[in-house]
Amino acid sequence: MDLATHTSGLPFMPPLPDSSAVAANAYSRADLYGFLANFTLTQDIGTQWDYSNLGYWLIGEVLAARGGSDYEQLLMKRVIIPLGMRSTAFAASSPMKARLAIGHYASSQPADSMLSFPGYSLMAAAGGLLSTVDDLLTIPSIALGYRSSPFAVLIANTLSSRRATPTKGVEQALGWTVLEDREGRLIFRDGGTFGYASDVIWDPMKRIGVVVLSNHVQSVSDIARHLVRPDFPLDKPPVTRHTEVPLDLATLGSYAGKYENADEGIFELRLDGNFLTLLAPSEWGLPALRLHAESALNFFANELPVLVTIQMGNDGRAAGMVVTPPRGQHKVQAHKVS
Repeated sequence: MDLATHTSGLPFMPPLPDSSAVAANAYSRADLYGFLANFTLTQDIGTQWDYSNLGYWLIGEVLAARGGSDYEQLLMKRVIIPLGMRSTAFAASSPMKARLAIGHYASSQPADSMLSFPGYSLMAAAGGLLSTVDDLLTIPSIALGYRSSPFAVLIANTLSSRRATPTKGVEQALGWTVLEDREGRLIFRDGGTFGYASDVIWDPMKRIGVVVLSNHVQSVSDIARHLVRPDFPLDKPPVTRHTEVPLDLATLGSYAGKYENADEGIFELRLDGNFLTLLAPSEWGLPALRLHAESALNFFANELPVLVTIQMGNDGRAAGMVVTPPRGQHKVQAHKVS
């Protein structure tokens, strides 16, 4: 219950290894278990909502141990195949590969698979499935009674236990998010990986279900809600095209260093060759991101909509930076530390 409702107290992600090939090959399940064994909770279990990919990886491990199989095989056998979802799998078959839409980063460049990143490659339970709109519509069609299935009771059970979230009117069920307002109830699940975004949503009163899939990292939750309820506004599309400009090595080197935010922790700008790399706090669950300059003070990442703006002090040196996170959170101000 605590893991499935993101109230376990576990962080979003464990500390991720460096993206180099050596570190990637060295990172294993033993490292994940080692992190769990030594992690100290900062809040009581079951008391506070905090989204955790690590928690869902752990659910997958527990279910696999209980089922006497690995998680992927167990999910296929117990859920995917019985539901008749023939275009849903962790690894694309040849027919699926022929229909696979290539994912795209925030920069609109072709994306690597999320499971190719160290750390994420071990956490298929947190976002490793490939699927189609038709396959995913199976779930709301059963929940809304358009299709008879023994899974109807199971889907209802996932909604019967809930925990509060920081957002008013929003509760966390087992996997699903439940929104209650004057119009009634919406049940949904937003998703996103490097290169893709998804949303499954349904309205039990209107008996309308929608699935939106995109081969771009930008969220599609506003589109899904708008299709179910036209009064939900669409978000203003963000600027995704950036023009890179050259910066001299001395300027880049002057920005390198550690930057601290009291709530988020330590960010690091590292000079790697002739470019800067952003290392966010481990709880952000981001790989090391190469930064590209679009002006003397503004940088962007290709993979995710992460922006960094350098702030100069009165002495003409870098004194801080503002980081725009990838998932729509508020901008983070951090000051440079010696």
